Amino acid sequence: MAGSSPASFQPTPSSIPPPGAIDIHLRLPPGISTHKQPLNPLSFLLRAAQIYPNKLAVAHSDVKHPVFYTYGVFAQRAQNLAYALIQAGIQPGERIAVIAPNVPVIAEAHHGVLAARAVICPINTRLTVPEVAYILEHSGASLIIVDHEFKHLVKDAKVPVIVSNDTGRVGCPYEAFLAEGRKFSQERGWPGLAWEPDEDSAAALCYTSGTTGRPKGVITTLRGSYLAAIANAFETRMNPESVYLWILPMFHACGWTYPWAITAAFSAQITLRTVNVSQIWYHLLKSGVTHYCAAPTVQISLLNAPEARSVPRPVTTIVAGSAPTAKLIEDLEQKGINPVHVYGLTETYGPVTKGYAQPHWISLPLDERARYMARQGFAFLTSEPVRVVYQPKEGEEDLDKELVDVPKDGKTVGEIVMRGNIAMKEYFRDPAATKKALQGGWFHSGDLAVWHPDGYIAVQDRSKDIIISGGENASSLAIEQELATHPDVLEVSVVARPHPKWGERAMAFVILRTDAAKRWAGKHAEFAADLKRHARSRLPGFACPEWVQVVEELPKTSTGKIQKVELRKIVAKL
Repeated sequence: MAGSSPASFQPTPSSIPPPGAIDIHLRLPPGISTHKQPLNPLSFLLRAAQIYPNKLAVAHSDVKHPVFYTYGVFAQRAQNLAYALIQAGIQPGERIAVIAPNVPVIAEAHHGVLAARAVICPINTRLTVPEVAYILEHSGASLIIVDHEFKHLVKDAKVPVIVSNDTGRVGCPYEAFLAEGRKFSQERGWPGLAWEPDEDSAAALCYTSGTTGRPKGVITTLRGSYLAAIANAFETRMNPESVYLWILPMFHACGWTYPWAITAAFSAQITLRTVNVSQIWYHLLKSGVTHYCAAPTVQISLLNAPEARSVPRPVTTIVAGSAPTAKLIEDLEQKGINPVHVYGLTETYGPVTKGYAQPHWISLPLDERARYMARQGFAFLTSEPVRVVYQPKEGEEDLDKELVDVPKDGKTVGEIVMRGNIAMKEYFRDPAATKKALQGGWFHSGDLAVWHPDGYIAVQDRSKDIIISGGENASSLAIEQELATHPDVLEVSVVARPHPKWGERAMAFVILRTDAAKRWAGKHAEFAADLKRHARSRLPGFACPEWVQVVEELPKTSTGKIQKVELRKIVAKL
């Protein structure tokens, strides 16, 4: 690991478990049947601490004060946090806000908060003060744990605020909070804490991005979190030898449940405060990393970094946010990185489908194989099958009407719907939005897709991103896939722009590869003409971009997903 080594680090005294064999079981409430244990992702950490107490669980090395926690220490810190919350008066079901980058404190909170039978509410560190204030008020958070870098976001908070200096050492307010929790426990340990009897209780309250209005609070359950974590560990083949690198923020949909998937698999995790390409490549090459999650835009940045080279061991990368292009798949595979394409939303605990690869695909030409791999595929192990259904016409919505599947012809566009173990319970304090989202007994994603004859689903677009040109529907995602095959295109995003004759046409925003940017300098009009010729050879006329604008960067979310709403604002001014 960069910066230090596990052997040279000493955890705080309160973080060290008692000597000897430890009883790592919570107290079961009366009335729990012998044949049924309420599911709770906390159980993964307890099991790991019992079986592998001395195995490295968390490495946080790229900071001024590096820390390294074994599973025994990690579990003790989660226990201390639970007791500290209870001592602070936190009652079961109350929300605990956590505002932090990928650091140990947020990893611990995903376990300690649940151990106190409270609900974790991770908040995006990139939000503004008013946006954070809204979430704190709407969630009714009873206590806030905040990283020192983001104290300004809660300066007017009306509830207790615990600040972490991210040192893991005595003198930090958060460490003092944990120490008080340990003292309050009177060494009752895990048996002094009660197991939540209702697995349908809330585990997390995660807020959506809110690009079209106020963000919605998504309630996910203990049972769903447990099953989603198992699915993620299984679908990506994580095991005790795996090392997961945190690039995806843990505040985003609880890190797609990977805080729990990692412990379920007895894996190690490396936390990074920032998405630093040099640090990421250091860990890919030197720290035994086997897994990481990242959107295609982040993957492109990694592959075009000066440090990029073949990794010394196979690495699995979980790709979501948009479909990987043929070029991205090729570049990743050449570096020894295997892309696993998944799809999901905050409302589905993150990933809920996977583009399962068929054995014969490996013999196909790359372009053809990429088209298969870019599909969103089938539902995860612990999910019900995902469907594509007809959308009601404007004004004909019937919340109780039975849903009808589109034909599996690869052409008819419908909406992706899902239900079952890893679909959200509800929108917090918003019964109207909940009822609309769950009409017909299925969660409605708002994503448009086709259903292929082989059963694979393929996203076409968000409903708001479809370009209607001359009466024809053009998928901005499909256009992007084809434009990305141009050898000079590094990244591309497509949105609709009003057209006097056709109603709408596509406008492409393009980032050029470094060498191409030099070659096309001062000749962007010529590049636009070249890209349009390329598009005409691969797309129908109505889908070809009418306008091409070369840009230095694209607006992105904290997870690296391109914000088309910002591009539409640019178009609106043209």
